Amino acid sequence: MGEVDFQARNTPIQRADSLATALGMPEGQLWIKRDDRTGLNSGGNKARKLEYLVADALEQGCKTLVTTGAAQSNHVSATAAAARASGMTCVAVLSTLGAQHEAEGNLVLDDLFDVEVVWTAPDRRQSVLAETVAQLADQGRSPYSIPLGGTNALGAVGYVNAADELEHQVPGCLAVCAVGTGGTQAGLTVGLADHERIRGFDVAAVPALEDTVPAVIRDCARLVDRPQPAGNWSVDRSQAKEPYGKPTEAAHEAIRLTAQTLGLVLDPVYTGRAMAGLISAIRQKALPDAPIVFVHTGGMPALFTHTYRSWFQVPPEFDPGA
Repeated sequence: MGEVDFQARNTPIQRADSLATALGMPEGQLWIKRDDRTGLNSGGNKARKLEYLVADALEQGCKTLVTTGAAQSNHVSATAAAARASGMTCVAVLSTLGAQHEAEGNLVLDDLFDVEVVWTAPDRRQSVLAETVAQLADQGRSPYSIPLGGTNALGAVGYVNAADELEHQVPGCLAVCAVGTGGTQAGLTVGLADHERIRGFDVAAVPALEDTVPAVIRDCARLVDRPQPAGNWSVDRSQAKEPYGKPTEAAHEAIRLTAQTLGLVLDPVYTGRAMAGLISAIRQKALPDAPIVFVHTGGMPALFTHTYRSWFQVPPEFDPGA
């Protein structure tokens, strides 16, 4: 099982004492795993997965990475960066509910990496992905298909490594993360070997996670020759009541509180919702008496899109006559 080097290992751990104090927790109990500082593009959890997926593509002699996601997909822009860093091109099947989005956020990065975009509706994403891969193969472009979010057993190995890092940095911790397609949660669960040591917050990216994530956990554990984790898979759906990507006041509060206590920026789609869930759980005293590590999986570009403009105030214009 090979890997390429996107410098996605050994990300820092940061004490979050100011945020802990604001939430009524003792100093030293709350930590941030800085996976927003992985070495690919603008950082984030996708780099860990792509180290293994891109290595597999290269070993197979592929020349084109093909993947899918929403219009503002962090995964797609990270895959495009990985493709360019590895001498390949990238084709992305992007879905949108309405008219094509403005050139903003991750779409700017997609353009910089010269991604070939195929637009479709969300409910046709998987079928169009398969059709696109077949067309590229017919054209002799040697495609390698990467699933939504990079979530499969091989991609999840990246987060087995992250779990090993966590166990060294903060032994015995409870890891908290956002759950989109579930690959990050799956790898952490395999690495920490116990479902009870992971609290994942569903961000409403895909339905029926219970039909996919347990299988990824099972297959990933077999792939890396680790024991099957103790306990049963679960996910916290308290932050999934609103549709994927829709602004929520809880996420807005979490992003502002984290920024103003730690100087740390979360994104509104994944980490903002997960931090909102963590804050709620802390306030309800619904967490174990153990060190808590919030895994910051990156994703800042989406914050700079029209969807979230109402959250922010622009300073008034300078009045030269004042």
